[in-house]
Amino acid sequence: MTWTNPLRDPRDRRLPRIAGPCGMVLFGVTGDLSRKKIMPAIYDLANRGLLPPGFSLVGFARRDWADQDFAQIVHDSVKSYARTEFREEVWKQLAEGFRFVQGDFDDDEAFEQLRQTTEELDRTRGTEGNHAFYLAIPPGFFGTVAAQLKEHGLADPDGDSWRRVVVEKPFGHDLESAQALNASLAEVFPSGSIFRIDHYLGKETVQNILATRFSNMMFEPLWNNNYVDHVQITMAEDVGIGGRAGYYDGIGAARDVIQNHLLQLMSLVAMEEPTSFDADSLRIEKQKVLASVKLPRRLDLATARGQYAAGWAGGEKVAGFLEEDGIRATSRTETFAAITLHVETRRWAGVPFYLRTGKRLGRRVTEVAVVFKRAPHQPFSASSVEELTQNALVIRIQPDEGMTLRFGSKVPGTAMEIRDVNMDFAYGGSFTEDSPEAYERLILDVLLGDPPLFPRHEEVELSWKILDPILEAWERKGKPEQYGSGTWGPSSADKMLARDGRVWRRP
Repeated sequence: MTWTNPLRDPRDRRLPRIAGPCGMVLFGVTGDLSRKKIMPAIYDLANRGLLPPGFSLVGFARRDWADQDFAQIVHDSVKSYARTEFREEVWKQLAEGFRFVQGDFDDDEAFEQLRQTTEELDRTRGTEGNHAFYLAIPPGFFGTVAAQLKEHGLADPDGDSWRRVVVEKPFGHDLESAQALNASLAEVFPSGSIFRIDHYLGKETVQNILATRFSNMMFEPLWNNNYVDHVQITMAEDVGIGGRAGYYDGIGAARDVIQNHLLQLMSLVAMEEPTSFDADSLRIEKQKVLASVKLPRRLDLATARGQYAAGWAGGEKVAGFLEEDGIRATSRTETFAAITLHVETRRWAGVPFYLRTGKRLGRRVTEVAVVFKRAPHQPFSASSVEELTQNALVIRIQPDEGMTLRFGSKVPGTAMEIRDVNMDFAYGGSFTEDSPEAYERLILDVLLGDPPLFPRHEEVELSWKILDPILEAWERKGKPEQYGSGTWGPSSADKMLARDGRVWRRP
């Protein structure tokens, strides 16, 4: 049973949704994710008035910290990474609810102390037994922590209160491990209380894919194999692995990005219109897409992978992947991955979906490009249309959020010369309100118990069923191809599209 504002009319768009009495327990408070994303997002929510006055945050880690030490860590994170301005009165009210519990994940005494801490917050801060447990820790510890929460009575709500668990990706490293993780969490929490974070689904521009498709008559009639030639989904980063060698080596680009972010984006692009935008309706349509995906017969020709080599990026000389600290010289972990998928439905039969991601590429960008077929007849001379390419609708997820529509137009003059032009929409130029960070939206949804933007375990498992055969084929096929830092990936990725008579977009 969730708390509702008795004064709110659901038709009133002026009032934002505000979480009822609750608190959060954050495991992994010393990690980059907590410092750079979660803690600043919690402050930003408080600054926007979206958290209850008694909201409490409990940190759990091995460090020998007092409550005030933890508060200082949160303070420094907020000062460095918060999106909204720092206000002392907001900070003081939020900091009154900070607590810290020291211990390891297998420490019974620490979890007993955690139980006592949450009960104390229920009494002194009015959290009313409503607590979310955020596991910003390696997936290998999910089962251990969940079992400890159950053993010490932290996972079971009393009366009308709720307990929820939030887990980060990657959710396993293959189908078998994902199923084992799902089973360990399901033993402790019911399905509706497990929230799997994919921060891409919290981005305004990702949600705008659905708005663009289903609120406009001009797009949906063209959104099929009669008009669409192919779809390209790109997530490119201009940085290397940084200090993440321990995490990244053995995981790689495909597991890190394609299995979750890019397959979720593909689902939103390819799904049928849901009956509503509630969680179950969206999940049903996304699962249909993932279940209908077929891999090409020749994976060696329809996929590509690579590792960035030493080169120049951003005007600086940078090291190659194999020269990064903590990376084995024999590592076969890919930093670039590109795959071809087919969605075998009536709408998309014959339309390839090309997914690619990589580090140390030309620039940081995430976009979805729906590339349309050429006009069936063009009564122009070849020289008139030599600079005309295919129409495309490009949805920019980050960093320059917006959309671009590319089409042909006549060049002014006496000759009939046609060239590509762009019609552009940018969020920053059309709306006065800044888009909230994805973690703000997702954390608030967890506290509200609103699940539409969180993948269910069925989606996770279907994604692994798509990716596992590709990873197994790569394991049998030697090493990834080297590509220069600052380029757009290995030559094998260009050849992959050239075999189909297509080329990658240059974002």
